[in-house]
Amino acid sequence: MATLLIVHHTPSPNCQALLEAVVSGATAPEIEGVRVVRRAALTATAVDVLEADGYLLGTPANLGYMSGALKHFFDQVYYPCLDETRGRPFGYYVHGGSDTTGAVRGIESVTTGLGWQRAAPAVNVTGEPAKADLAACWELGATLAAGLMG
Repeated sequence: MATLLIVHHTPSPNCQALLEAVVSGATAPEIEGVRVVRRAALTATAVDVLEADGYLLGTPANLGYMSGALKHFFDQVYYPCLDETRGRPFGYYVHGGSDTTGAVRGIESVTTGLGWQRAAPAVNVTGEPAKADLAACWELGATLAAGLMG
C-alpha cells in the first residue's frame, strides 16, 4: 500500500480549514490503496519521509517565509532523505494574511534541492479561505493520493 505523508503546521482556524479540506480529498472514497499519514511539522521525522511515497506540505506564511515549524522539518530530513526520496511527488498549500511569496519561494527552493517533483499546482490562500480555496485544497489532496494509487 502506498503512503501519502501530510506534513503541516496548523496554528490557526484558517490553516485548520485548509488541512481538513486536503485530508478530505486525500481520503475520498474513490481513493483506494493509499494510506494517509498526518504529522505535525515539529514531530515529522526522516523515517516518516523515507517510509512515504509522496508528500503534501502545509504551512502559514510567517514574516515573509514558511513557518519555522516547516523549516525545522526540512532541516531535520534534508540530508537523511536527500538521495532516497529523489523524484517522489509532492504538493503544498500556503496560507498568508496578505502575501505568500516568500513561503512559496522557500518551499520551492528546498523541494527542488531534494529533487521532489511537484504533482499538482500549489494552493496559495490569503485571508479567510473562500469556498474555491477549500475546493482547491480538496483537489490537491485527491490529486496527490490518486497519483499514488496502484
